[in-house]
Amino acid sequence: MRLFVRSDTHVSLNIPIDEPKAQCTWTQCLAAIAVSLGSLVVGFSSGYTSPALPSMKDANQTSFLVTEQSGSWVGGVMPLAGLIGGVLGGPLIEYLGRKTTILATSIPFIISWLLIACAVNIWMVIAGRAVTGFVVGVASLSLPVYLGETIQPEVRGTLGLLPTAFGNIGILLCFVAGRYMNWSALAFLGGTLPVPFLILMVLIPETPRWYVSKGKQEPARKALQWLRGKKADVEPELKGIVKSHVDSEKRGSNNGIMQLFKKCNLKPLSISLGLMFFQQFSGINAVIFYAEDIFIYAGSTIDKSICVIIVGVVNFIATFIATVLIDRLGRKILLYISSVGMIITLGALGGYFYVKSSGQDVSHIGWLPLASLMGYVLCFSVGYGPIPWLMMGEILPSKIRGSAASVATGFNWSCTFIVTKAFADLIEAIGLSGCFWFFGCICVIGLVFEIMCVPETQGKSLEEIERKMMGRVRRMSSVANIRPLSFNM
Repeated sequence: MRLFVRSDTHVSLNIPIDEPKAQCTWTQCLAAIAVSLGSLVVGFSSGYTSPALPSMKDANQTSFLVTEQSGSWVGGVMPLAGLIGGVLGGPLIEYLGRKTTILATSIPFIISWLLIACAVNIWMVIAGRAVTGFVVGVASLSLPVYLGETIQPEVRGTLGLLPTAFGNIGILLCFVAGRYMNWSALAFLGGTLPVPFLILMVLIPETPRWYVSKGKQEPARKALQWLRGKKADVEPELKGIVKSHVDSEKRGSNNGIMQLFKKCNLKPLSISLGLMFFQQFSGINAVIFYAEDIFIYAGSTIDKSICVIIVGVVNFIATFIATVLIDRLGRKILLYISSVGMIITLGALGGYFYVKSSGQDVSHIGWLPLASLMGYVLCFSVGYGPIPWLMMGEILPSKIRGSAASVATGFNWSCTFIVTKAFADLIEAIGLSGCFWFFGCICVIGLVFEIMCVPETQGKSLEEIERKMMGRVRRMSSVANIRPLSFNM
């Protein structure tokens, strides 16, 4: 029998392969919950200034003077220190490992809260907030990287949003407790939160991908077996991780900072930086850090502390909505919904404060600031809150994941510092209405960025995402691109 073929023709061969359906094991859930408890501490830290600053400025509850300027540093020093933590976190997760780095943040968290709780002057508070910010910066980088490297693609969206959900629980807990506690008691409460986080982190393994990057294939196999279950066949996945690492090593001989500027790495890094920029310049941290002050400026008819708690509840609920939808609708659809919703609600908030500043009576719409902020927080929390962090752990190539995540996290905290520290000055310069309209315009630009630049990563393995982002598409010309010309018996 003779078979003559040509290799310049194109025929797609669809070969059905029976693959076992991925299962979400209890060990993966345990790992996600352990990591997410760290995010709960981060959320509590982020929300602290909103309920704490008013009582800190009360001479009856504080033995030292807190001015407007020093108060702004209590809020602003955390993101500034977070920038430093984010920059140093990249090398730490590469050399110490993802788990060890995350575990190492628990003790400094406890120390920082005790420093604040026992403060006898404003400098102790600022120092405590600086330490908090540093470990928050390290944690915010390492948590999504750990989850991205351990969770199966089919459930990575759902379990990957758990840190955001727990972070919002931390914010809500801080808002509710702040209604009944002064700044010192609230800090003591914050000091207890890292304890269960520390205990659970001891129980979970290092990520298989980090072990492979250090040439430790047997520990990688054991970690992967723990995550996927005792009965799972982990060899195919392990081989894929090893192959991806080998391919990554061929593209570069070191993990230096210059690797980030290679053409193949610039695209995923730029997308991650863009998402971080639009997340922070949507104004979310200005709202969270100064939520009570905003309601005071608004002259809301609802008690300001109740308003803040309601906003925290909405923030908490919205994340669970995103958890249900993210593996069904995908990342990009949720980003679109998030952006459009924030544009509308920020426009409404700006309109309210513009009418109020013009001297008109707004008492009949005193509910509008709360309704708009609820809508704004809801829209942020279903998209721009969790997805930039989730995608950071997905789209950054394995070769530069540590250093690139460090740059992205440091950039995020830089933006956070600029927004939170400059918010009061921005209000003086363009008014509250101008501030909200400014943030709304940023969201419009962000929507265009999402449409033009952000890829969909739903249901794809990290290796598949990396191949697509790096532009490496395998052509099967010798198999898929053939057809018979003549067939002679």
